Formats: sequence, structure tokens, C-alpha cells
Amino acid sequence: MPLNRRTFLEGSVAVGAGTALAAGVAVPAEAHGGGPRPRPARRYSFTVMGTTDLHGNVFNWDYFTDREFDDKAHNDVGLAKISTLVDRVREEKGRGNTLLIDAGDTIQGTQLSYYYAKVDPITARRGPVHPMAQAMNAIGYDAAALGNHEFNYGIPVLRKFEEQCDFPLLGANALDAKTLRPAFAPYSMHRLRTPHGRDVRVAVLGLTNPGIAIWDKANVGGKMVFPGLEEQAAKWVPKLRSMGADVVVVSAHSGSSGTSSYGDQLPYVENAAGLVAEQVPGIDAILVGHAHSEIPEYRVRNRETGRDVVLSEPLKWGQRLTLFDFDLVWEKGRWSVEKVGARVLNSNVVEEDPRITGLLADEHRKVVAYVNQVIGTSTTAMSTADAPWKDEPIIDLINVVQTETVRAALAGGAYAGLPVLSQASCFSRTARIPAGEITIKDAAGLYPFENTLEARVLTGAQLKDYLEFSAKYYALTPAGAPVDTAKLTNAEGTPDYNYDAVSGLTYEIDIAKPVGSRIVGLAFEGRPLDPAARFVLAVNNYRASGGGAFPHVAGAPQVWADSDEIRNTIIQWVRARGTVDPALFASVGWRLTRDGVPVF
Repeated sequence: MPLNRRTFLEGSVAVGAGTALAAGVAVPAEAHGGGPRPRPARRYSFTVMGTTDLHGNVFNWDYFTDREFDDKAHNDVGLAKISTLVDRVREEKGRGNTLLIDAGDTIQGTQLSYYYAKVDPITARRGPVHPMAQAMNAIGYDAAALGNHEFNYGIPVLRKFEEQCDFPLLGANALDAKTLRPAFAPYSMHRLRTPHGRDVRVAVLGLTNPGIAIWDKANVGGKMVFPGLEEQAAKWVPKLRSMGADVVVVSAHSGSSGTSSYGDQLPYVENAAGLVAEQVPGIDAILVGHAHSEIPEYRVRNRETGRDVVLSEPLKWGQRLTLFDFDLVWEKGRWSVEKVGARVLNSNVVEEDPRITGLLADEHRKVVAYVNQVIGTSTTAMSTADAPWKDEPIIDLINVVQTETVRAALAGGAYAGLPVLSQASCFSRTARIPAGEITIKDAAGLYPFENTLEARVLTGAQLKDYLEFSAKYYALTPAGAPVDTAKLTNAEGTPDYNYDAVSGLTYEIDIAKPVGSRIVGLAFEGRPLDPAARFVLAVNNYRASGGGAFPHVAGAPQVWADSDEIRNTIIQWVRARGTVDPALFASVGWRLTRDGVPVF
């Protein structure tokens, strides 16, 4: 009789029992015929690590200030820090018992990522390898979902980045516009070897943001469509289970709030991760992205199965690393998830991995040299420190550049006779233009996003609605009450980038009045604004496409659009003039008041 594993094990048990009897040792009841002792349950544990919204951060470095990154909470950023955390987790858990995934927005956000998309592009013949691909390959990512900002530089750059990655870019709801088939891999399947014979099969389903269809319409229009996350998850999760997935993890570039920032511009929810967890059975955990929030662990009860789905969102830019810890048990011939928990690790408690910083030292030096190029001079220092509540010259600089650019573009055409207004936001409260030499990093710091410029036609009445909507940014502050600038702005959770000041008009914002009736004394060239008059609004493509859900602008006629980033337009404007003198363009067009009394 051949000796197989079962025969060997049974023989070993018999020999052991006989030896125990001969030695007079007490033997368990089952050795006397009381029945077989139940085998202990077979269990296996593993960890899925996750990042999101890395936005081009490899080093703990701020290219807009040209120094080590720091914020009020003393967070650190970058993949070099994440690499150290990942190594520690792998050492603790065992490399074969871990996976590392990302939830998107990888190749846009810093001057490092911009440089290799535009200045020394990866798409060039014999072009470089993208720093984010180099770093993520070296760290050993297993999969990454697509973010909306992946499309900012166009599909060719994204495809080249995809080609350079040693891991798949996932997007089950990024479909080819003609065939409606996935334009990227919808999922990836990973096998984890266990001590118990059968591998654990972990499926990672990637979902991206439907807002891409409007935010990057110029790049994806007619090429790709982006249906809702819930719809596509409901299609793919059962398939993954039927393919033998023991565990299903969703990597979703979509927040958990169930809300949208672009109103009713699309019939799909922007921040749908929580809805996916609630509506689609068969998901064990969701790595959440897009919202730039920190959610260590958030549980959502699936309404069909009654089981909890665990969600976690690590903070942006590599400030946190999510850990999903899975405990599995073997039962009824398969692995089942017994328990899932999530937590986040802070990257500011570790040093940068010298393997990653050394790998990309040359790229870092090139970009530092690039951002420090001098492009002009300024007669005086300007700052955004007070720009959220005062009409500051540094925001006027953005508006004068946009106004002049649009006016020149429309010259001699059908819309040349219309007045040109401009909108701008305070994207960063730490941006500054120094007195003296202006560098690329100074100008770029005013506009950290890759927005492009458009021209839309609106009426006076529509502009009034637009400004009223913008003014919801301020907290209701009764006349006579103390004004605390720390509590004055960001009412209703409105971010700084969704507060617009409009140049070319004069108006007051009465913060003692309720939202919807705050704009007072709205005038154009000294006269009350005519509701029927038409104006051209110089506006960024995010706002023009519905970002922030501002009224009217998304449906307004587009009369011109630029393909270059507004950031570059500002840099070129400064270079062309040589000297920036706020005395030539700055004015106070708006102010905060209460019952007609200025707040500042």
C-alpha cells in the first residue's frame, strides 16, 4: 500500500497512542473509543495596506516653498515615508501575508509630477520613467485605482504611466465610450499562501470617480464614460465571488459621504463609497479616496446581508497608511472572513526610506532647480494670509492675468464688445509673492491645481446668483458680535477653493444676513448691475464644468477655452512684463460688511 499523507498521519497518531498506553500515561477519552477529538479550526490572518491621494508626493518636500513639508499638525508627506511604514508592517506580518494598494490621484499635485508630465514628459521618445512609477514599483504596490486627477494631463500621459507601472491601474467604471467595455483592468486577483493547503484569493476591485466626465471633459469626451460606482460594483462583485474570491476589497476613488460637489450635473454620486458598502453585497472592505479626509475605521451595514463592511481613508499625500487586518477561518470547504478591522499609521513617526530618496535624488534636484528659476520681480510683497476675508492684491494678480488673457483671445470676434470679468479662489493661505525676485515656485504656488481657462457668457442676474452662492462660505455673524477669523470662513464645510471672488464688479457681502441675500450694492462701472446685461466670465475649467455646484456657469455658453494651465499663463505673464507692480492692477472690489459697516 503506497504511503500517502493521510496514511502517514493516521499511522503516526496510532503509534503515539500506543506509546502512551505502554508508558502508563493518561490517555484522552477518544483514545479509549470515546470518538475523535475535533480538529482545531484552521485560521489565517493577513493585512491589506492602503494609500490614497498621493498627488505626486515622493519626498517630504514642499516644492512651492522649496523646503521640508510641514503643517500645523506637523504631518509629513511622501512615498519615502510610506515605504518605511510598509517595510515595518511586512517585517511584522511577513511579506507573503500582506498586500499594498492605492485609491488614486497619483500623478498630479506637485511640481515633481508636473515636471515629468509637461517639462520633461514621460511621453517623449526615450523619455524618463515617471517618479511615481519608479517609487511605487520599488515599494512593491500590488494594485492602484484610477483617480480623477490621473486624467488631467490627457490619456497618452496616463497610458504611458500605466505602461511604466509594475502593478495594474484599476477602473471598473472607466469604460470605452464606443464599446462600453472597461478601458482599464477592472480588478486584480491575488493569491496568499497559507500554512493550511489552500491559498486565500483576494480580489481588488478598482472604482474611479464619475466626475471625470465633467472635470476632464476636454481629455475624455467621446473617448471614455464613467458610470456610477454602485452600478459597476453590483456588476463586478458577484463575478469576483464566482471566480473564487474569498475576500473582496474595493479600492474606490470616491468619498464616503454620499454627496456631490457638482450638484445635478451628472446623475451619479461623487462620494459614493458608503453607498457601495450599503447597497452591494459581497464586499469585505473599501479603501476610500478622493475626499482628502482621515477615516481610520468606518463601518457600514450592508442592507442585504446585514454584515458590516469596513471602510478606511488614509490622509492625503502619504500622511497616513491604512491597515486592514483580516482574520479568516476555514469552514465548509472554503475560507470565510471572520473579522475585519482597520486603522491608520502616521508617517511622521518614521524616517524617509533612503532606498526611495536615493532612487529619485536626480529627479528631485532637477525639479528644485526648475522651480527656483527667476521669472521677474515684484515691487512689493504680497500674501494670501488674509485673502479668505479681504480683497487682496495677490488674488487680483490672478484675475488681471485671466482678464487680459481672455480679452486678448476674444479681440476682433463676436464677443469682443462684452465686458470681461474674472473669478479666482484662494487655493492656499500660505502662498506669497516676495518683494524682489519672483521664481516659478512663487507664481506656481498661487495655482497648485492643473486648471485651464475658459470664457463663459453670463447675465447680470446670473452673476448675482453666482455671488450669493459663493457667499455661503462665510458663517452668519450678527452685527456687533465679535469676529473670529478662525471661525468666519468655511461655513457648511465649504473649502477655500469653492469661494470665488469676481473682479470687474464692486459689491459688499453682508455676513449678518442669511445665505441667499448677502450681496449688497452690486455694481458695474459705478452703476447698479443690470440683470439683463451680458458679460464674459473668465473662469477655470473645474468651475465651468460644474465643480462646486455654482449656479448657471456650467450651462452658460462657452466662447473660448485654453489648453494651457492657468499656472503657466501666470508665469508667462510675469515673464513678459518683467516687473509686477500691484499699484497698476490691485483694487478693493469687494468687502465684508454688517449692516453697511465694514468688518475689516
